[in-house]
Amino acid sequence: QVQLEDSGGGLVQAGGSLRLSCAASGRTFSRYTMAWFRQAPGKEREFVAVISWSVIQIATAYADSVKGRFTISRDNAKNTVYLQMNSLKSEDTAIYYCAARSGSSTDYTGINDYNYWGQGTQVTVSS
Repeated sequence: QVQLEDSGGGLVQAGGSLRLSCAASGRTFSRYTMAWFRQAPGKEREFVAVISWSVIQIATAYADSVKGRFTISRDNAKNTVYLQMNSLKSEDTAIYYCAARSGSSTDYTGINDYNYWGQGTQVTVSS
């Protein structure tokens, strides 16, 4: 069982930055693939970024809409995954959710691929 707690959202001007955090419980965090999704008002929840785990090399993948602006990372010692968001745009406004699942792959980009979710944190970008 994994419990996730999202934090770090807020109000920021376009062009600004925010860093989201997701703290996870559980001793096997280092063996979970972690991801961020977001849901804007009136829209479906969509994939943002994913980070796998590996004893050799960790892999990441991003939605095209955030490539080059967002960076996902993880600190296994702190059981925490981060989403650094730079050059924010008004269209990035959404509730952001972290998600977790066992296994290791950056192909896990669908909502149904994940069985653990955080409660969400609101990000609002003003233009």
